[in-house]
Amino acid sequence: MIAKIVSGTISGVEGRIVDVEVDMGPGLPYFEIVGLPGSSVKESRERVRAALKNSGYALPPKRVTINLAPADIRKEGPSFDLPIAAGLLVAMGIIAQEKVDGSFITGELSLDGAIRPVSGVLPMSAGLVEQGISSCIVPYENAQEASLVEGLSVFAPGSLAELVAHFAEAPLAPERRAASWDSLSVTDPISAVLRDISEVKGQENAKRALEIAAAGGHNMLMLGPPGSGKTMLAGCMTGIMPELSFDEAIEVSKIYSVAGLMKDKRGAVPHSRPFRAPHHSTSYAAMIGGGRGPRPGEISLAHNGVLFLDELPEFARNALEALRQPMEAGEVIVSRVSAPVVTYPASFCLLAAMNPCPCGYYGSASNKCTCTDGEISKYLNKISGPLLDRIDIQVEVQSVRYSDIDLADDASGGEASRDVRERVAAAAQLQRRRYRNDGVAKNAQLSPAHIQKYCRIGRGEREMLKIAFESMNLSGRAYHKILKLARTIADLAGRENILIEDLAEAIAYRTLDRKFWR
Repeated sequence: MIAKIVSGTISGVEGRIVDVEVDMGPGLPYFEIVGLPGSSVKESRERVRAALKNSGYALPPKRVTINLAPADIRKEGPSFDLPIAAGLLVAMGIIAQEKVDGSFITGELSLDGAIRPVSGVLPMSAGLVEQGISSCIVPYENAQEASLVEGLSVFAPGSLAELVAHFAEAPLAPERRAASWDSLSVTDPISAVLRDISEVKGQENAKRALEIAAAGGHNMLMLGPPGSGKTMLAGCMTGIMPELSFDEAIEVSKIYSVAGLMKDKRGAVPHSRPFRAPHHSTSYAAMIGGGRGPRPGEISLAHNGVLFLDELPEFARNALEALRQPMEAGEVIVSRVSAPVVTYPASFCLLAAMNPCPCGYYGSASNKCTCTDGEISKYLNKISGPLLDRIDIQVEVQSVRYSDIDLADDASGGEASRDVRERVAAAAQLQRRRYRNDGVAKNAQLSPAHIQKYCRIGRGEREMLKIAFESMNLSGRAYHKILKLARTIADLAGRENILIEDLAEAIAYRTLDRKFWR
């Protein structure tokens, strides 16, 4: 008898339907899995055999062939345990085939028959309704994750015996879909952040730059001596960024589900934006993604959020240079000889920090630099011109003064993150309305055609930009980034048109390049 179960696998962050076909017939006892299974899928044979036996459904001594179709897609992970076991139960006559038709099944099995959670349930479930599948059988820990898909009935048995009972005499009640997004959120958007911007004393110029970067999704580099507050400023970034929309939160949840990083057992979606801060020893593959069994890298885990690279020159050169294309395209295409070509979303805000030299005090008014000119040049040249050209905001962070941090001074550090976030959210909302028919959501994503349409400037502004372009030897990309930055500054001020002061401030954020690198 041939049984057929619908299951799935992951390609990038999208689900792919996989049909689990089970043939059980006469012959010498034999159990084989075909259809390009990975090593963990081949091991399903022993897990499924033990789980069936310990649940009271021992396999008969027959020839068993499992086919995972289509056979040209490599299957990885333990998520095929449960559909293989269900197919065997159908082939044994314990479950009727018509009962499982129209149901998607995924899950890992323990040797005692308990069903364990797996990664990637949300992306696998996302397209099921469009393909005519209305029912989804998943592990209990993945139930809320799957229930995010509207129109899908989700059932979560705890064991193989409960699965059999569900298709026989005791159907399970479907998991309840959350009534609101708030009930699915992991944490409060403000309490989830690392720092409140009011904790940063002084550094008004850097805090202003951080606000502009958050409002328009611009990349930002902070350069300054040790202890000037660069890392602390970076920790404030997600607290002043606009709250994730529901669609953005689902995108983030898909990536984290594939990566196996859904920490909340309910599969809850986040309100606050991702903040990834990999160590400078992070490898090229860990930064970009891929591997033998492809997984999202740091740039994808930072999708719709912030990628913070502290001590920027200490990162491997190839890892930094690999950021250039995703920073422009908003996605990364990973191709490996032994793995399929996969595409991961990677629309992130790069926030980087570095010292101006190896000792950290080049250009400092308070400490003397002990580095030679050659050492300084070698250190700064670790950051290539093409990468630097893609960073919209470059700001120098000076050493803090005693008057800024004196504990006897009761004055606060300034506005709280919640207050700054209100202005940033208003600017972001303005951008979403403006670009609602253009396929972009924020100023940093504008194409040259969009810039021509939405970043018009007057005669005086054009003359200023021409002088800056020629005197600073700017590239065409830098020219466009200045215009996009000026558009964000005007949006924060609630202005429809870009004024000369907006343009002047945007140009000022490009002078760091000239001061230190040229």
